[in-house]
Amino acid sequence: MTSKRDYYEVLGVSREASEDEIKRAYRKLAFENHPDRNPDDAEAENRFKEAAEAYEVLRDSQKRQRYDQFGHAGVGNGGSGGFGGFNSNEDIFSAFGDIFSEFFGFGGGARSHGPRPRAGMDLRYNLTITFREAAKGVEQTITIPRDEPCEECDGSGAAPGTSPETCKHCGGAGQIHQSQGFFRIAVTCPVCRGEGVVITDPCPKCRGRGTNAVMRDLSVRIPAGVDDGSRLRLRGEGEPGEHGGPPGDLYVVIHVEEDKTFERQGQDLVYATSVSMVDAALGKKIEVPTLDEPVTMEIPRGTQSGEVFKLKGKGLPYLGSEHKGDLLVEVTVKTPSRLSKKQEELLRGFKKLEKNKPMNKVKNFFKKEDKAVGDEE
Repeated sequence: MTSKRDYYEVLGVSREASEDEIKRAYRKLAFENHPDRNPDDAEAENRFKEAAEAYEVLRDSQKRQRYDQFGHAGVGNGGSGGFGGFNSNEDIFSAFGDIFSEFFGFGGGARSHGPRPRAGMDLRYNLTITFREAAKGVEQTITIPRDEPCEECDGSGAAPGTSPETCKHCGGAGQIHQSQGFFRIAVTCPVCRGEGVVITDPCPKCRGRGTNAVMRDLSVRIPAGVDDGSRLRLRGEGEPGEHGGPPGDLYVVIHVEEDKTFERQGQDLVYATSVSMVDAALGKKIEVPTLDEPVTMEIPRGTQSGEVFKLKGKGLPYLGSEHKGDLLVEVTVKTPSRLSKKQEELLRGFKKLEKNKPMNKVKNFFKKEDKAVGDEE
């Protein structure tokens, strides 16, 4: 004869464990080994029964005291022929209703009849807009396919003049109970598939579904400054709910096309332009495009290649704000690759002038002095 395991060992708790610790330990074991999660697994079913037996004793302070003092003998037949204190016809789930209702949606309390309300599914729509539309904001109309309640049967699925009938197999509960030893487990009714009703005369338009696919036009307002990958949520514009449940939502995912003129960095814009080395040296006024009208900007004398100039407030607007980013103008100085003879003469003359500057003469003087001292040594 196989000896019974210690109840504390079964639940994996110490003898000083609190009621909450015992409950948590049992909850975990019951969830892992429940027959619904482990069909045709005899070992899991045995572990489930063993854990339930241990919990039935240790959760009761008086039984636990007797068990601590006398062991298994102190709780009578608490495991040899079922759970101590249970009648053979008693539903085990009525004793552990708080546990099983939390995990599996049923227990020892009152059982709900009919299907529960279910929220409709969310929908996703990909919307591509231009860079300028993202910068300024735009209102667009989109067309989405969506299930709508059938107008012919008002969403019941039954032909006009008829109505769904209560399922005789489950009595309208949507569930039936199956026995596994002394366990009774609730499963979805195979006849009505959990609906609690059956349609004997389906609606010819929706064929008993209660919904029809329709194309629906929606107006979507895209806020100014929106970025690529942003999502707009339209509440209640998803699929309709079932059995009185709320509809789902529609998520519009924004895809922004790249712009040929500007590069985006957050809410700032970058505009790249180039000037000749003469204009960079002498300075020049250039025309810079913006999201509105072009503006004139001064390139200061002596500008170096790679310098960036900021036009404040000429970038993208921040969402929900009147503030805007900046327009960053990056200047590249172009060096001519081909020179005419006249240009080359002018550049050589410029080079000579640079060499003959007073400061350069002073530098050359000290170089000569250093060289002469080196020769003397």
